[in-house]
Amino acid sequence: MTPQRSVRPYGAEAVLVELADHDRVLDQYEVLVRTRPAGVTDIVPAQATVLITFDPVVTTTADVIGWVGGTTPAPRRRAGGAVVEIEVVYDGADLAEVGSATGLSPAEVVAVHTGTLYSVAFCGFAPGFAYLTGLPPRLHLPRRSSPRTRVPAGSVAIADAFSAVYPRPSPGGWHLLGRTDARLWDLAREVPGLLQPGDRVRFVEAA
Repeated sequence: MTPQRSVRPYGAEAVLVELADHDRVLDQYEVLVRTRPAGVTDIVPAQATVLITFDPVVTTTADVIGWVGGTTPAPRRRAGGAVVEIEVVYDGADLAEVGSATGLSPAEVVAVHTGTLYSVAFCGFAPGFAYLTGLPPRLHLPRRSSPRTRVPAGSVAIADAFSAVYPRPSPGGWHLLGRTDARLWDLAREVPGLLQPGDRVRFVEAA
């Protein structure tokens, strides 16, 4: 195993892979998905880790650790992955406040937010919630000091260095820029999550 990767048991039915950064997480995640052996039930990337769960009737902790250790993550083609366009109505409750905090007009906030190609770094918090990297530094803001108890489904938001879409109503402390009708999580689809790690995302202002 490389010095930039550690692998250890994580309870009786999981293994945790720790990596230096999330580019390496995605490199590792890609090779694990391609080489998944029997008994591995889920592979979940996060910011600096990959959690692997397994069925102990089919495989063992030692076998899973051996499989991970035998993989060689190669840098992905950074241009790879699907491109998903998400149409947004930019009328969010925090749009003007974000403009004031960043020294931009609301129209300029929209232009900056739509003017970049994002990457899905990892998913978490709620089913279908994808953390998108690539947010221009001009829009980097800490989370709200007072989180909302309910953020509507479809809310397009930013916080810290990330952008995201809330897939369902939930509490949240991100800054709301707008809303979309895109279904981020749909159990009727073969793959319920619209956005998968490694995908690219472009926000498009609704006409």
